Amino acid sequence: MRRRPLVSLILSTIGAAVLALPAAGLAHERGHGHGHGKGANRIVVIYEENHSFDNLYGGWEGVDGPDDADSEHTTQVNQDGAPYDCLLQDDVNLTSPPLAADCTDSTTSTPFTSHFRNEPFEIDDFISPEDTTCPAPGTFAANGVPKGSGLPGGCTRDLVHRYYQEQYQLDGGRQDRYVTGSDAVGLTMGRYDTTALPIYRYLHSPGHPRYAITDNFFQSAFGGSFLNHQWLVAARTPTWPDAVNDGGEDDLHSVVDENGMPTSYPLYTSPLGSTAVDGALTASCDPPASRPPTPDGVVCGDHAVNTIQPTYQPFAPGTAATRRLPPQTHATIGDRLSAAGVSWAWYSGGWSNANGDVGAPGWTNGTGPPCSDPNALAAAQWPNCPDKLFQFHHQPLNYFASFAPGTAMRAEHVRDEQEFLERARTSSRRCRLDTVSFVKPIGAENEHPGYASASAGSMHLVELLRGIEDSRCARDTMVIVTYDEFGGQWDHVPPPGQGDTPGPHDEMGPSSRIPAVVIHPKLRRSFVVDHTQYDTTSILATLERAFGLEPLTSRDAAVEDLFDVFGKHLSQTARTRPSRVLAASPGR
Repeated sequence: MRRRPLVSLILSTIGAAVLALPAAGLAHERGHGHGHGKGANRIVVIYEENHSFDNLYGGWEGVDGPDDADSEHTTQVNQDGAPYDCLLQDDVNLTSPPLAADCTDSTTSTPFTSHFRNEPFEIDDFISPEDTTCPAPGTFAANGVPKGSGLPGGCTRDLVHRYYQEQYQLDGGRQDRYVTGSDAVGLTMGRYDTTALPIYRYLHSPGHPRYAITDNFFQSAFGGSFLNHQWLVAARTPTWPDAVNDGGEDDLHSVVDENGMPTSYPLYTSPLGSTAVDGALTASCDPPASRPPTPDGVVCGDHAVNTIQPTYQPFAPGTAATRRLPPQTHATIGDRLSAAGVSWAWYSGGWSNANGDVGAPGWTNGTGPPCSDPNALAAAQWPNCPDKLFQFHHQPLNYFASFAPGTAMRAEHVRDEQEFLERARTSSRRCRLDTVSFVKPIGAENEHPGYASASAGSMHLVELLRGIEDSRCARDTMVIVTYDEFGGQWDHVPPPGQGDTPGPHDEMGPSSRIPAVVIHPKLRRSFVVDHTQYDTTSILATLERAFGLEPLTSRDAAVEDLFDVFGKHLSQTARTRPSRVLAASPGR
């Protein structure tokens, strides 16, 4: 429930010393920031990749983790609803062999053996962060890389994380079909040793910044990265008006079966067989005669819910224009911030190379042509020289007409992550960060299973946090770290709208619980756990209520904002109601 229409970022009793800070100490290099309350002048959002809460942060002390899960939300069931005896595995490092076949499962029509019983397991016991199981950049390894034949980092295979599949996996809040609805089957039940993660060690080291773990934070929409990035910036799902609907090659609509599934997997057989289509768009509400009717109760229309390329560069080389999403025209949080005169930027790893910003921060391709960085995609065409692990669908603003190539909004606000790091590094005397910064690491450093290492990505996250904490910015910056989506991995807590779980929800989500951390020097203790219910749009609500912006949609209008972390965890003498809206700072 929304508790207040507008909130200040800081409580009025934090201290006169901060009030006395000279305005010059808050100036930005591009656009001068005004005071935004009495303890935080800026907000940094770091957006990591593809892990459920239980999978990554479930071992943090004091949280609602997998050890707290009951069997009803843990035990996985087959397509007919019967519990498995064992977990089938297809990651090459988890199959039997090489592991001993200690469990035999005969609950399906095809019996199998496995080393794993039907319960969560710790990935580190079988694939350690030091193991050489990561693919070379740009190499796709469907079932992972055998130990000894890859790069270090302890990578697993990737797991499916798509719109219709996740709804099937959630099973109305029972959380018991993650295995059946996945191409990675039993890997969905894996969890990492939270205490071995670099971020955990950093936040337990002497002198660490004060932080809160929020253990009831959900991804905003069902499915994968593309859609949840869109919800982060716009709180809504993109559409393709009048999309092709003829059943042909350029008809991108999904075709789902009576269970709401668009495909088959090792432990799921679709009644539609090869007629099922796992497309970029939702199922058609009125499919052509060549396709089966869409079942009742299935979300249908021209909604873009799975990975699709943008109209504008950068996009995956070779993608036909007929398969690229038309530019979107609805409002984004960037539009709102700019209209209010708030300085902000989206900082993306690898952006300068991909966008062809020759000589800009992060550019590594010389004076060309051609693209000279050996890590550039082989199909890249100068000056657009994307890295092999640059993820085009992780650049949400590039899908909007207001950020089209050649616009001032794009040039001013869509930047490279290296610029963020440099601005933090040079903030020893005064903070040079924007009032609002979104930071999106490149693929190699974003923790995404399949092509990236959870451990290495966590190291990069620590690098980003140290850049802030070691600078002048640390004294008055609120840092929000979260993940775009669950990455196909099990979590035991039903999202709002699933089963009888209350909370803001709609036909698009929210969905599985994801990790989230809030860092700020004015938290009551060095470490707190916040059990408030949030979703990704709570980040938008935080910005909107900080700067007096209108909500983008009904979802961000309804969710709790992250200022609850302050109100619930500041000391008793500092629980005065926030006094005023943050002042907007001029744009760049």
